[in-house]
Amino acid sequence: MKTFQKPLTQGEEAEYIRLLRQGTPDQARQAKDILIERNLRLVAHIAKKYQNADEDMEDLISIGCIGLIKAVDTFDERKGRLATYACRCIDNELLMMLRGKKKLSREVSLFEPIGQDKEGNEIHLMDVIEQQQPDILESMELSGNIKRLFRLMEENLTTREKEILMMRYGLDGEREATQNETGKVLGISRSYVSRIEKKALLKLRRKFEQE
Repeated sequence: MKTFQKPLTQGEEAEYIRLLRQGTPDQARQAKDILIERNLRLVAHIAKKYQNADEDMEDLISIGCIGLIKAVDTFDERKGRLATYACRCIDNELLMMLRGKKKLSREVSLFEPIGQDKEGNEIHLMDVIEQQQPDILESMELSGNIKRLFRLMEENLTTREKEILMMRYGLDGEREATQNETGKVLGISRSYVSRIEKKALLKLRRKFEQE
């Protein structure tokens, strides 16, 4: 395995985080690269825990790096060291990948043969699923409500409230996350996630009803 660079000291880490948040675009980009490079040994260390999961080590490290990048992007320096937070994000990213693959392996393909008809032709699961044409007016109404939802979120919710709803309900195109998973990524407790989520949903409901 490659030799990784030494971890940053607490002072170095604080300076690079400052540049990431407050520096020029070039300084921020360079600071982010350094914060990632100097924490890569964390990815390798955590990935080793999953070597018995029949996954290639390089693949595990690649997925772990995604967690590290997310950690650098969302880290709140007021809550401790980056390494502590990054460990949770890396671990969470690897767990989500493994759970996703496990779920996928159990899924039955819609085109998998499930039998034959009287003439000997294969019957697929897709053949026996009733296909319903979507109601166009209903689809238009749904699309309008979705746009309205995002507008109301931008106008009425705090950054943390929006972040939690995006993760919990997969509004950013990712899969839906549990309250525990959301809390781990954000470095807060599940109960705190629950309180913020309920408060945010109540705000949106009131705004929907007012319009």
